[in-house]
Amino acid sequence: MVEIGIAEYFSMAGALGIISSMFVVLYFSRKQMQILSKDIETKILNDMDESLRGITQIGVERPELIKVISNIPANYCSPEVSFAYYILYTYAHVFHMWKRGVVNDNEWRGWLRYMKSAFEQGTIAETWKTIDARKWFDPDFEEFINKELAKK
Repeated sequence: MVEIGIAEYFSMAGALGIISSMFVVLYFSRKQMQILSKDIETKILNDMDESLRGITQIGVERPELIKVISNIPANYCSPEVSFAYYILYTYAHVFHMWKRGVVNDNEWRGWLRYMKSAFEQGTIAETWKTIDARKWFDPDFEEFINKELAKK
């Protein structure tokens, strides 16, 4: 029978310690990579949103240029409608950042109050009812607006 001395036990314990520490490092590095991936995706979404904001801002400043992206009647290209689209794009961006977990629940509740007030007191609800949301907004955001804010 083979006898194992105390030195061999310490050697095996050291090897197990090294292996287990490698698993811990691997676990936390994977978590860090997931967080980094989410941060990169969020930055890309923010960059795309900034581009859309620029386009919308030009539409607010010069509503006659809206016909470049949407051939709607000229009387519909008012500064109010352009501004309503700008607001809706902002709401959509906040909604998507909340869905991704970038905006925390407390901030989201504040934004939700603000959006509800705008739909109750302003004219944005009428604008929402007249636009074809499927052309301009994704289905999740459209459903959120219809269920929570506009209640068609």
